[in-house]
Amino acid sequence: MPSSEKMKVSIVMPVYNEKDYVLDVIKRVTDTGVPFELIVVDDFSIDGTRHILEKIEKGMTQNGCRINVFFHQKNMGKGAALRTGFQHVTGDVVIVQDADFEYDPRDYGKLLQPIIEGKADVVYGSRFMGDSHRVLFFWHMIGNKLLTFFSNMLTNINLSDMETGYKAFRTEVIKSIKLTSDRFGFEPEITAKVAQGRYRIYETSISYAGRTYDEGKKINWKDGVAAFWHIIKFNLLS
Repeated sequence: MPSSEKMKVSIVMPVYNEKDYVLDVIKRVTDTGVPFELIVVDDFSIDGTRHILEKIEKGMTQNGCRINVFFHQKNMGKGAALRTGFQHVTGDVVIVQDADFEYDPRDYGKLLQPIIEGKADVVYGSRFMGDSHRVLFFWHMIGNKLLTFFSNMLTNINLSDMETGYKAFRTEVIKSIKLTSDRFGFEPEITAKVAQGRYRIYETSISYAGRTYDEGKKINWKDGVAAFWHIIKFNLLS
């Protein structure tokens, strides 16, 4: 693994219907000063997001960050958008970044540090380890903890937040894993597969500013039910 000065970071940002946020999130990412490339994958947005992203020139550089945008020709889901992004990364480390304000790019240092120190292959940013967070939905929290508990039972690892959207991977690790989930099944699938691969996993605290459905939150109870199935599928049936 290269030293922190020479390490190149790839940020993969799946986007779907985020016209009110996407440019501000891109600016937040480029303002971090981390030497990286940003790969944005639009999952066939229909709210004007696609038109906004089409104005970004291929290979555009902003604050030292190289930005590339890829477009799906039909809506396929977050997992599918991430697979597209992972195919194009060239960095040493990959971080997943949602195209909203729930996760703060200023936490990149926390995600990268265990990898820089050579201790981790995969790092999860936990919303439940004591950092600041916006107070919102009680039942969402309970659902997340139940899913994490069930996942931990089958993977035999002790995560506190399996469903977190902030995950970092050494590139060779994420490229070596065959992913199949198209929607939000990505989280339980990747967790099962990094556990099965016996990769070194660390967790770190992150800040979290969850949003309401009026503000654009997309995951719902149906995705929670599907996540239980995905945990079973990728731990017991694959």
